[in-house]
Amino acid sequence: MSVNSTKLSHPSSRSTANRDDLKIGDQYSPLFALIRDRLRDRILQGEFRPGARLVESRLSDEMAVSRIPVREALRALAAEGLVTIEPRRGASVAILSDELAYDMVEVRAALEGLNARLAAERRNEAAIEQLQGILKEGTAAAEREGAEAWETCRRLNRTFHETLATVTGNPVLMDLMNSLRDRTALVFAPSNMRRVRENWADHAQILRAVIAGNAELAGLLATQHVHNAARAYTQEREKKGDSPAPTIRAEAQV
Repeated sequence: MSVNSTKLSHPSSRSTANRDDLKIGDQYSPLFALIRDRLRDRILQGEFRPGARLVESRLSDEMAVSRIPVREALRALAAEGLVTIEPRRGASVAILSDELAYDMVEVRAALEGLNARLAAERRNEAAIEQLQGILKEGTAAAEREGAEAWETCRRLNRTFHETLATVTGNPVLMDLMNSLRDRTALVFAPSNMRRVRENWADHAQILRAVIAGNAELAGLLATQHVHNAARAYTQEREKKGDSPAPTIRAEAQV
C-alpha cells in the first residue's frame, strides 16, 4: 500500500454510499491522524450516533486502508472521550451520562468565563484584529447552508476559542481548555444551522466586551455561551426521544 503524502480535502457530501473521498489509503499525514480526523468529523456531524458500533473491518474497507491505522485512530478518539472501547465488543461512539455531561458543562463554563475575563484584561491590537477576522468569516459562513458551510463554521468556532485563549498568555489555562474542549465535543456540537448562527452571535457579544476591556461582562457572556450550547444539547436529546438530560442551569443571566 502506497503512503505518498497528499492533501486531504474535506468532503462536501456526508452520504455514505460509494464515496471516493473516504478512500484515503494513498495518503499519509500520518495516516491514522487523517482517519481520526475524518471519523471525528462524522461523529460530530451526527452520521454516527451515540452508541453506534464502529467496526474496524467495515471502516478499513470503506476508507481503503488496513485495520491497523483504523485501530490507532479509534484509540485516539477514545482518549478524547468521543469513542468507547470495550473488550469483546470493540469500539462504539461514546454515550455521555447525564451526570458527566452536567459536570463537564459546569467546569467548561467556569474556564471559558475565566478565559474571556483574562482576554479582556490582557487584550492587544494584533489579537483583536485576528479575532475580528475570524468572527467576520464565521458569521458569513453561518449564513450559508450545506456541509461545506457547516464544516467551515465548526473549524472557525474552534479557532475563535483557541485564539481568544492565546490572548490570556496562560498556557496552563490553554491546555486545560483544549483537553476539555475535546471531551465535551459531543455536548457542544451544534445540531442545526440555527444554533450555529446563535453561536456566532454569542461570539460577537463576547468579542465586543473583550475589545471594550469589560472583563466582568466578557466573563459572564462566555459563561452564558456555554450554558446556551448545553441547553440546546438538552433540547435536541429530548426532541429525539432520548432520556431527558438534567436541566442546565443558566449560572450567568446576561
